[in-house]
Amino acid sequence: MAAPLRKRKADGSRSSAGQYEQYVEGAIVRIKMENFMTYDMCEVFPGPHLNMIVGANGTGKSSIVCAICLGLAGKTSFIGRADKVGFYVKRGCQKGSVELELYRPSGNLIISREIQVSNNQSTWSINGKNASLKMVEEQVAALNVQVGNLCQFLPQDKVGEFAKLSKIELLEATEKSIGPPEMYNYHCELKNFRKNEKELEDSCKSKEEFLEKLKQRNERYKQDVERYYERKRHLDKIEMLEKKRPWVEYENVRLQHQEVKQIRDEMKAELKQKQVSQAPLNQKLQQYDKQHKQIDGRIKEKVVEIRETSQKCKQKQELLERKDKEIEEVEQKLRMRKDEELDRQKKIYNIRKMIEDWQNELKSIANQDSLQPEIDAIGRELRQIQDEKSNVESEMSDLRMEKQNLEREMRDKANRIQQFDNLLNLKQEKLRKRFADTHNAIVWLRENKEQFKKRVCLPIMLEINMKNHQHAKYVENHISMNDMRAFVFESQEDMDTFLKEVRDNRRLRVNAVCSPEEQFADKNPSKPISELQHYGFLSYLRELFDAPYPVMNYLVSQYMVHNVPVGTEQTRHMIERVIKETGLRQFYTAEERYAIRVSAYTNNVISSNTSLKPAQFLTVAVDPEEIRQAVEQYKEIERRCKSLEDRIGELISKQKMLDKKDNDLRLRKKEILDMKNKKRQLEQKISTKRDSLKQLEQENTNLEDAEQSSNRKIKEIHVQKKKIVMELTGLIKNCMLRNKEKVDLTLENMTVLWQKNKIESEYKEAMSRVKELQREFDAMEKKRLHLHELCNGLLSKARQACNLGQNDAFRTAFRLETLANLLSIQSNNDDCKAFHSLPDTLEEIDAVLNEERSRAACFTGLTSSVVEDYTKRTREIEDMTEELHRKKTELESFRQNILQVKEDWLTPLKQLVEKINEQFSSFFRSMQCVGEVDLHTENEEDYDKYGIRIRVKFRSSTQLHELTPHHQSGGERSVSTMLYLMAIQELNRCPFRVVDEINQGMDPVNERRVFEMVVNTACKETTSQYLFITPKLLQNLTYTDRMTVLFVYNGPYMLEPTKWNLKAFHRRRRRVAAVSQ
Repeated sequence: MAAPLRKRKADGSRSSAGQYEQYVEGAIVRIKMENFMTYDMCEVFPGPHLNMIVGANGTGKSSIVCAICLGLAGKTSFIGRADKVGFYVKRGCQKGSVELELYRPSGNLIISREIQVSNNQSTWSINGKNASLKMVEEQVAALNVQVGNLCQFLPQDKVGEFAKLSKIELLEATEKSIGPPEMYNYHCELKNFRKNEKELEDSCKSKEEFLEKLKQRNERYKQDVERYYERKRHLDKIEMLEKKRPWVEYENVRLQHQEVKQIRDEMKAELKQKQVSQAPLNQKLQQYDKQHKQIDGRIKEKVVEIRETSQKCKQKQELLERKDKEIEEVEQKLRMRKDEELDRQKKIYNIRKMIEDWQNELKSIANQDSLQPEIDAIGRELRQIQDEKSNVESEMSDLRMEKQNLEREMRDKANRIQQFDNLLNLKQEKLRKRFADTHNAIVWLRENKEQFKKRVCLPIMLEINMKNHQHAKYVENHISMNDMRAFVFESQEDMDTFLKEVRDNRRLRVNAVCSPEEQFADKNPSKPISELQHYGFLSYLRELFDAPYPVMNYLVSQYMVHNVPVGTEQTRHMIERVIKETGLRQFYTAEERYAIRVSAYTNNVISSNTSLKPAQFLTVAVDPEEIRQAVEQYKEIERRCKSLEDRIGELISKQKMLDKKDNDLRLRKKEILDMKNKKRQLEQKISTKRDSLKQLEQENTNLEDAEQSSNRKIKEIHVQKKKIVMELTGLIKNCMLRNKEKVDLTLENMTVLWQKNKIESEYKEAMSRVKELQREFDAMEKKRLHLHELCNGLLSKARQACNLGQNDAFRTAFRLETLANLLSIQSNNDDCKAFHSLPDTLEEIDAVLNEERSRAACFTGLTSSVVEDYTKRTREIEDMTEELHRKKTELESFRQNILQVKEDWLTPLKQLVEKINEQFSSFFRSMQCVGEVDLHTENEEDYDKYGIRIRVKFRSSTQLHELTPHHQSGGERSVSTMLYLMAIQELNRCPFRVVDEINQGMDPVNERRVFEMVVNTACKETTSQYLFITPKLLQNLTYTDRMTVLFVYNGPYMLEPTKWNLKAFHRRRRRVAAVSQ
């Protein structure tokens, strides 16, 4: 092991090794960093008690914390910064190193870690010798150093996570930090014991249940075994019956076969006799059939002759009918001539009467010349009405067209408003899915707006409306998610009312901010965007979205959205020029965010860039001004439509009035015109009728000549009819003679046919009997063959049932006594007696067989395996009883061990928590506040649910509340965390504790109180090393000699650490002071 280095004194000299006596084992004696984060090379020598590491932001305080963590084999996740160890090497360097010296009485432990940027790997050494990461972890663990325990090591980026520790996690961290080494091991053993105990309990319970089920099942199966043997007896009897039954069945069928064979032979003889007696009848039947065919041929000849004569008669009758029609036609023509002459005389009379009436009416019509002026006046008035109607219709057409256009425009506006509503609902639905508490708070706010005095804006993500959804990613990456879901208030009083209701009463996790009273929203950017456009910048962040004034005012004041430009890919390609020439502190390119800062000591420009995350909430763009304009336009269009409807109604009324007036005038004009035209019409009618009368008088007809001509034609037709009637009479006589001959032949044919039918009937009756006998014979033969086959099958089945071979004794005859003798040879006498005792008929055998089968069927589900299972289960019950007894003995032993370990763990733990509570409560009382620490669990047996609960009260008007990330403010959480760490300081068995910038959220009063408590606690002789990092200290604080204050400076004019000599600086200062005096 290498010799420990000597400690550097405050004046720059090295101290002796004897000064390490104040250090506890594992305390940090020296920290050396090369090319690590902000340092080129630096060596730090912490004191044994309280070390105040003070320096401005960015000088490298937290770099010391990172060096401690990474140098002691801590993971990068413990720090909460970069995730790769290569990022901790100073920018521009290829490698960096950290070296820590820890105090050990046997010789200090020096751990070195060299970090390579290229492959993100580390090389370890212990006291100058190469080592592995596992060896370093073992050495660090041996000194009880736990850089992953927030109770021992609390980096700046992990301060907020301490309050997020659950009660269980806080208990484990406290056990590891200040408890005896065996306490945490006891706790782990208890959790494992409890787990095993539950498993044993469950195992015993399941085995008891299973054993009980086995016993119950075996008890049930005991009866099944008895029933199995009873069933077997029934089955044996069934087997014997089934062997005897086929022999009895065979004997019955064999007897039936002999009987059927005898009947068949008798029927065969009778059939042969009937066939011989049918020959004479068949010869007579053929003779009568030949005679019938001859007579039938002669009848057909007579029918042909009669049909020809009848056809000729029909032709003569048709000719007579035509002559009668000719006579009727002549007489009809004569009647028509007479009717026409009569009609002509009537028409002449009627026309003369009409002419006389019209002449009288014409004489009565007066002069109508005075009606013309009235007709002209009506015409002028009708033209005027037509013009008015045309104007009304034209105006109505224009109004209807305008109304249709307005209705179409109104539908478009309504659809547009609906689209806006859908987009707003979509944004709120996204918020509800991600932040349900915030959505519930929105619902409550909308129902209780009247409780607030000034304007309250919904969460910023709902109020912001992107002008282009592609720019949403810049806004979402610029504004934190806590503020994106925060409500914006104009009044602090309104915000307090809101938070009290939703946070305290409704237990909702929501955020709220108050817009500043000063007017920031209209603040101008530091440079016009026109000066930045040649770098590829498009616009400032503020111009990319719209928001209500309070929201915009807050975003400008907090996020400087008016002064953050957004660029393009051109900006990224010119990034070096943008950083050097523009002086911008923050800006965006197409896909990255850049942050620029200038070191307060070196004036070097430090830039960092991060990739932009895709937008989630602001991709839906809704313009409130466009919504308002759309609603106003919709209302204006609706009002104009109503006005147009009123005007159209007026025009319709006017149109109806004009139509009525027009109809009245037209009726009057028609009456006048009818009166004027009536005289002319009458004169025309009289002239027309006179022409008709003259024509009718000229159409005169001679009826006598027409009548004489008709009589001559009728007489000629009668002479022709007489000749036709004489010819028809001769044809009828000939037809009657042929019919008489046909009737005689028909009677002769019927006599022959009757004789034939008689013989044929006798023949058919005899043949029917023959066929019937043949069918009966065939059926009997078929039955005999079937019985013969059945006998053979039953005989084979019976032999098979009794396991008998082919025996000649059974081929000719069979007796049951013979079968019994054969069975007595093959089996014992008991089986033979049982066979003789069985019934000898099928009915009796079937009855007994059914009875035995029914009895056997009552014993369902019983096989030989029942007996085997019963025996096997009996053995299982015995084995299970023995195993259960062993498990219960093991469980009882387990419980005794748990009680012993519980006593060894819980009693010291309660004492430890009580001591922490005393210190914690004392610290809070000194600050006029209340704080408690207790051991909390819901069930004493659930050792994995034990936890340390911290409850605090900072105001007298409130109750004690558990320390959570949401209920207390940031400063209150910092104070509570710091006081808890101080409470465990005196009990601490860890060699050192690191707390980084925990006082940042505290007010001056609490910060002073906490500082005094830290000094009083950490500067005691028995306490371990304490490293307290802070960027600032209040004035007139309390200091002690045991404190070590380390000031961290950084800048271009700093001396190298090797040239730093505090003693020489003191001498120079004294000389300067002496000269000045």
